[in-house]
Amino acid sequence: MFGLPLSFAEPILLLGLLSLPVLWWLLRVMPPRPRRIEFPPTRLLFDIAPKEETPSRTPWWLTALRLAAATLVILAAAGPIWNPQTGLAGKTSPLMILLDDGWSSAASWDSRIKAADELIANADTDRRGIALVPLSEPTRDITLMPAGAARVALRQLAPKPYAIERVETLAIIERFLSASGDVEIAWLTDGTDTGRGTEFVEALGKAIGDRALTIFEGGTPSPLALVAAENAAAKMTVKVLRTDSGIATGVVRALDAKGSPIAEARFGFAPQARDTDAVFDLPVELRNDIARLEISGERSAGAVQLLDKRWRRRAIGIVSGSTSDTAQPLLAPTFYLTRALAPFADVRLGDRGAPQQAITQFLDQKLPMIVLADVGTLSPEIRERLAAWIDQGGVLVRFAGPRLAQADDDLVPVKLRRGGRSLGGSLTWEKPQHLAAFTADGPFAGLSVPKDVTVSRQVLAEPDAVLATKSWASLEDGTPLVTGERRGKGMVALFHVSADMRWSDLPMSGTFVEMLRRIVDISGYTTAPGAGVAAEAGKETLAPLHTLDGFGAFGPPPSTAKPLPAEYSDRATADHPPGFYGPAEGPLAVNTLAAADRIAPLDTSPLRARRASYTNAEPRDLRGMLLSASLALFLLDAIIVAILGGGLSGLFRRRAAPAVIAFAFIVAGMLAVPSPLSAESSDDFAMRAVSQTRLAYVVTGNNDVDSIVKAGMSGLTLFLAQRTALEAGDPVGVDPAHDELAFFPLIYWPIVPGAPKPAQDALNKIDAYMKQGGTILFDTRDAIEAGPGENGASQTPGMQTLRDILSSLDVPELEPVPREHVLTKTFYLLRDFPGRFTNGQTWVETLPREDEDESASRPARGGDGVSPIIISSNDLAGAWAIRPDGQPMLPLTPGEPKQREFAFRAGVNIVMYTLTGNYKADQVHAPALIERLGQ
Repeated sequence: MFGLPLSFAEPILLLGLLSLPVLWWLLRVMPPRPRRIEFPPTRLLFDIAPKEETPSRTPWWLTALRLAAATLVILAAAGPIWNPQTGLAGKTSPLMILLDDGWSSAASWDSRIKAADELIANADTDRRGIALVPLSEPTRDITLMPAGAARVALRQLAPKPYAIERVETLAIIERFLSASGDVEIAWLTDGTDTGRGTEFVEALGKAIGDRALTIFEGGTPSPLALVAAENAAAKMTVKVLRTDSGIATGVVRALDAKGSPIAEARFGFAPQARDTDAVFDLPVELRNDIARLEISGERSAGAVQLLDKRWRRRAIGIVSGSTSDTAQPLLAPTFYLTRALAPFADVRLGDRGAPQQAITQFLDQKLPMIVLADVGTLSPEIRERLAAWIDQGGVLVRFAGPRLAQADDDLVPVKLRRGGRSLGGSLTWEKPQHLAAFTADGPFAGLSVPKDVTVSRQVLAEPDAVLATKSWASLEDGTPLVTGERRGKGMVALFHVSADMRWSDLPMSGTFVEMLRRIVDISGYTTAPGAGVAAEAGKETLAPLHTLDGFGAFGPPPSTAKPLPAEYSDRATADHPPGFYGPAEGPLAVNTLAAADRIAPLDTSPLRARRASYTNAEPRDLRGMLLSASLALFLLDAIIVAILGGGLSGLFRRRAAPAVIAFAFIVAGMLAVPSPLSAESSDDFAMRAVSQTRLAYVVTGNNDVDSIVKAGMSGLTLFLAQRTALEAGDPVGVDPAHDELAFFPLIYWPIVPGAPKPAQDALNKIDAYMKQGGTILFDTRDAIEAGPGENGASQTPGMQTLRDILSSLDVPELEPVPREHVLTKTFYLLRDFPGRFTNGQTWVETLPREDEDESASRPARGGDGVSPIIISSNDLAGAWAIRPDGQPMLPLTPGEPKQREFAFRAGVNIVMYTLTGNYKADQVHAPALIERLGQ
């Protein structure tokens, strides 16, 4: 209302505000002004100063005070609610929830899930069917489900790490609407148009027709994204995108392959601008180590830019065998090569002198790529070092020239004929040759062939069976222009012309630059030896290594991820989620957005819909606050009237002592009356606790411990909903000293070493809770700190604190969980109860001993009830703790592959044990248990 998160339960009562002018007039004219009558003797009284005066008309400020009190009463009667629930209620038709779940929804995912949960709760109250439609799944069948199933389905959803195509879901939406008739629709949008948004809005409006539509948008920060990272000559830049002017500044962090921070760069948007640049001014060595760029504080795959070897600015050494470099530097091969390589590489020229020395220098510097321009004969030592360097992944690019034409060298991809071939000279009939089209499977595939480039001289290759597979570029007569092959992990390439203008005008063309760029780009992916790059480039595929989830966190590849071609450079899709693909030593990066992608706000104005916004605050009823304020104003009005009329002073003069006593009694009575807010809070706690089966945990006052335990109990609750028929509510934190414990079947109590012992009243409540059938799971969380001591007892600080607590409780005799205990078989068949740690013991109430014959015949043994106390030191809640993005919050020790799964299973058994008791100890289950146990 008026742009504020405020609504009224009875807005019709606000019409009472129209009566305020009438009330103002009545207060001004009542009581009537006294009539003035002239009486001559009263002149004698003029000189007597009166001690008290009564005004003839109510002062304006007192009237305003009374009007304010009346206004507050009217507003309170209208039922004001701050941050009202956005759910749709009071309908009987089915509810269809359209949920944006692409990368752009991840940053505000919690708000979106909360809004959907409110919609489901209101639909449950109205007994309505619910259809949950994630817009990333166009092949998913839309079916109506009850509220409980919808909640479970909602909790299993997670944002996708790629841009969704909303248009693809229109077919299933239209099919469902035509089959279901009257349906109310709620669209929980992220407000971001990543493509074809206008088309989806128009088609959705036609499909909905006259049906009710509510669009949830706004109330959350707009998403940010990273695209087009570029490692330039002096700096690295990355473009930051936004949809609106909500966020003006931020920080981009650069991380290496191990996740360690390298640098940070601030960015700022100009007014109304939707993109800006973040700049990293770092040495090239540090920039080459960057494997991940991310926006600080932004949780989404779109806010992450992964970098592989294609973004590394390679240091390339150039060695020339020509003697014209010094005399005519602008005509030298090094000039053309430097100009061609400088836009995407750091060029290092060899020292003037023998080429052997420059090559040795570059090999000592471990450069990834070396270019030899017309370098002929090499010493055997240099050839051996170059061959070993190539086998280890080095890239050698050679250019022809007079020296190479006369040399006998094996560091070339093909066998060469001695001498050269001249075209267009006075002693030949042949004309200069143009370039032929590049092969479709070669490294230069897709490059345009310049029509103005001609070759007047070249070195020829000896024809053989594999020459065609090694040819990357050819002339129109079929003779090779560029050849190459892989050797070990490296590669050798040869341009059959010189790097200057003597043999061709190729170095003057833009194609020459792109050809060198392609060689530099593919140099990081020559991982297997082969006959030629051209023969294998189109066949190589890369399997997913690590992929990003919707929140931008790395994880194992999903089962739907497919291998992709080695030259893949497009944006991420459902088949190819963002992440790293290929071998760990040289993976290929796939990002959520392509370099040319941009984002924009989604325009939903053409839709005829009710608008709602996301909110993170709980609804708050303002009636009590407004009524209290109006009561205070009326009390102030009474005091002011008493002062102006002299009644208060007269009362104190005549009956000072009784007035003081009466006032004291009034104040004491006001203090003694329980606060309505507190009573309401207590009632709300009780209603929330009994509305669903809920697990509870003791709030220790340690923020770190409490947050982990809350996340752990929430994770266990979700696991129970996924694996069992129990749909428990959200876990509740309790204070044993103040909260009622009888509502909860199981209370998890994390022991904080050195924490003060609870008060005796709290301990009495705990003792009563355990005796009345409740179970408390004490967890000292310190199994890793010390092993079992004497008689299996641990001597850690946490155990000492637990002993201090138990010393005031009537605790039964305890024993480690026996192998045949019913707790090991209530749902899963378990041998132990691991958590974050596995070496701690789990203790329960000692069961009555049975004779050997009876014990052998019973696969599960239990007492008459449930153990009121369970003690563990394995930090169960730490293993159950899950972050909002679905990833584990804490690591495990020793971290076995299925340790967390077994920790959750242990939690399920404990919960089922507290709910069903010794049910599985009944003899009727013996055959099934024996069969499962393999006995």
